[in-house]
Amino acid sequence: MTVTCPYCGTSYLEFQPNCDNCGGVLPAPEELARAKRGAAPAMPPPAPREIKDSYAWKLLLQDGLFIASGVFALVGGIFTLVGGGLTLGIVTAFVGLPFLGIGLLFLLPGGYFALQRYEWARKQVRVLREGLAAVGEIVDVEVVSNVQVNGRNPWKVLYLFRVDGEAYEGEVTTLRQPELMAGDPAAVLYLASEPEVNGLWPRP
Repeated sequence: MTVTCPYCGTSYLEFQPNCDNCGGVLPAPEELARAKRGAAPAMPPPAPREIKDSYAWKLLLQDGLFIASGVFALVGGIFTLVGGGLTLGIVTAFVGLPFLGIGLLFLLPGGYFALQRYEWARKQVRVLREGLAAVGEIVDVEVVSNVQVNGRNPWKVLYLFRVDGEAYEGEVTTLRQPELMAGDPAAVLYLASEPEVNGLWPRP
C-alpha cells in the first residue's frame, strides 16, 4: 500500500514514521484503511506537528507566482547592475540610464512579490505545524492554464470552511492532479489568530 504524506503529498512505497520531505508524521496503514472506509474526511493529529522550516522553500519552488516573481527580480537585477556600471562611466551614462531604469522597473515589483510569497510559505508551515482543524467543502478544482511550471500546468483547489459561524475561503495550488471534486468534504487547517491563513489537509 502506497503511503502519502498528508502535509506535502510525497508518496512512499513502504511505511516510515516521518516524511523525508517535510518532516511530518506519516499515517499508519491501518489509519489509511479507516479513512477510506468513512465518508467524513480524516482529521489531522493535534498540534504541534513536526514540520521542517525548510519546507517553506519546497513550497516556493512549486509556486508559479514565486517563480515568475523571481525571474522578474533576476532579470531586473542583471539590468540594474549593467545599467549602474554603465552610468558610473560618464561616457556611457546615456546608455546606462535606460538600462538602470528598466532594471529597477523589473527588480522592485519582482522582489516585492517574491517577498510576499516567501511570507505566504512561512505562514503555510505555521498552519501545518500549529493550525486548528475544521471540516470544509471543496468548491472547485480547475487547471491554471496561463501558468506552467517545468512544462506542467498547476491545479487550483478552492474550498470553504466555517469558524465560529463565519465563512472563510482558501485555495491550494499543486502540480499533481488532485483526487478531489467539487462538493467533497475536506479537512482544513487554519491559524486560530488568522483563520484567513489556512490550508487543506492532506495537502493535494
